[in-house]
Amino acid sequence: MHRRLFACALIFLSLAGYRGDRGAGTAGTGGTLIIAAPGDADVLLPPVATTQLAAHVIQRIFPRLAELKLGLNTLDDSGFTPVLARRWEHRDAKTIVFHLDPRARWQDGVPITSADVVYTFGVYRDSLTASPYRVNLDPIASVTAPDAGTVVFTFRTSYPEQLYDATYQLLMLPKHLLGGIRDDSLASSAFARHPVGAGPFHFGHWEAGTEISVEADTTWFLGRPHLDRIVWRVMPDVAASVSALLAGDADAIEFVPQRDQIERAARDTMLRLVPYPSPFIGGLIFNLRRPLFADRAMRRAIGMAVDRETIVRSVFGPWGETPIGFATRMQWIASGTVRQLRYDTAEASRLLDSLGWRRGAGGMRQRAGQPLEFTVVTPTTSRIRQEVATLIQNQLAQAGISLKIQPLEVSVFDQRTAAGDFEAMMFSRTLDPSPGNMVQFWASSSVGGENFGAYRSPAFDSLLAAATRSRGRTASLPKWHAVLERLNLDAPALFLYTPRNNAAIHRRFENVTIRPDSWLATVATWSVAPDRRLPRDR
Repeated sequence: MHRRLFACALIFLSLAGYRGDRGAGTAGTGGTLIIAAPGDADVLLPPVATTQLAAHVIQRIFPRLAELKLGLNTLDDSGFTPVLARRWEHRDAKTIVFHLDPRARWQDGVPITSADVVYTFGVYRDSLTASPYRVNLDPIASVTAPDAGTVVFTFRTSYPEQLYDATYQLLMLPKHLLGGIRDDSLASSAFARHPVGAGPFHFGHWEAGTEISVEADTTWFLGRPHLDRIVWRVMPDVAASVSALLAGDADAIEFVPQRDQIERAARDTMLRLVPYPSPFIGGLIFNLRRPLFADRAMRRAIGMAVDRETIVRSVFGPWGETPIGFATRMQWIASGTVRQLRYDTAEASRLLDSLGWRRGAGGMRQRAGQPLEFTVVTPTTSRIRQEVATLIQNQLAQAGISLKIQPLEVSVFDQRTAAGDFEAMMFSRTLDPSPGNMVQFWASSSVGGENFGAYRSPAFDSLLAAATRSRGRTASLPKWHAVLERLNLDAPALFLYTPRNNAAIHRRFENVTIRPDSWLATVATWSVAPDRRLPRDR
């Protein structure tokens, strides 16, 4: 989001990431950050963790070889800062050589070596692990270790985001603790609930459904975090989360999605709303395994019967927008104009008529005695998705289509959608800084993974491959727009909304910066001045 919605002071420091000299300053160390989280973690093992809270926790515990800077430049080396890798060089167009920092240690004191990096890549890539992120590593041909301090990544082809794929996609795992466990048993291992990492924070405790915490690693080789601990308290209800902030029982929320709650938080003088470009996108996915949705014309007709602008205004007011496709304002490809299905009820009606779905008594459509109806599943934990589903239901009824809404407990929702056991689903996704993560959700190779609707298109796959190989934003943008347009016009999903994010954070926290793809990426630099600490900070 490029517009400020509130007069809040957001100072973007020129941080290079987690560096050893960052401890300089007047705030000192100490303090607890309590975050109201909308849901619990599933597992604390990076290759298989899928929930929002799990991602936030494991990214504090498990480090990467290098981190993105605040600018989210994924196309060249200037956008990255060293973490476990002290330095790297491009040996040739298909090879990057990383040199590990000899100071790096696992939190049990064991040195980190190249064997850990090779092991980590193997776990992510092993089909037995069933990692949903496996497809993101397809461009990497091999990872080898010529010696304990050197790692060589070899790529299948030359493309601009090699460094991004080698670093952003892999959170490092300790071989000495996990190497004796079969990859298909890692997710159910004791480690997955009590992890040992090498990041700025170490695991604290996990009370399922209630609370997770991490503690500062005071001996971290790149410098102690300023805060003592971070606690995530599970509060699925947004209104209850905001009430906890206003009462002083919590300090922060990643983003406040509902406009009435944004207004509540904005009125409180102890809170500040920090706007940042949203990584979130939501909408409706069709299951193309079902005969009704295997027909592209049917999907397009439904898409043209849905007024996305009205949905966004109704649910978000000024704090949301309709996306140009499967992209958010966080990503550089979201600039410019992209062709998509227009809201056109007359054309939708013509298409439905041509498919044999005619209006009957009462105005609802049927064909050969069968009503035109389908069911959309939505998680009970998401008020927004339920509201959006209801608006779609009303709009489709005007087109003669009957939509049934089936709320599901979130674990059941996750199980059914992953198994393809649905007709349509309300989805919400957190996108990566790189548009290349469309592979994970829409490539033919991802059917059976997170391509839940089983969309297969050789034309789309070809356009996506061409876009990922293109160098430079100017040359790449038309190719990425072609990718978005193909997805829009094939309509395997309706891309309905993206929020304009506002984090709510107590004003006693200083040095707050937000990297849009991971709002706590720089939390190790957040601090609380000694004179503003609460009793629970000690």
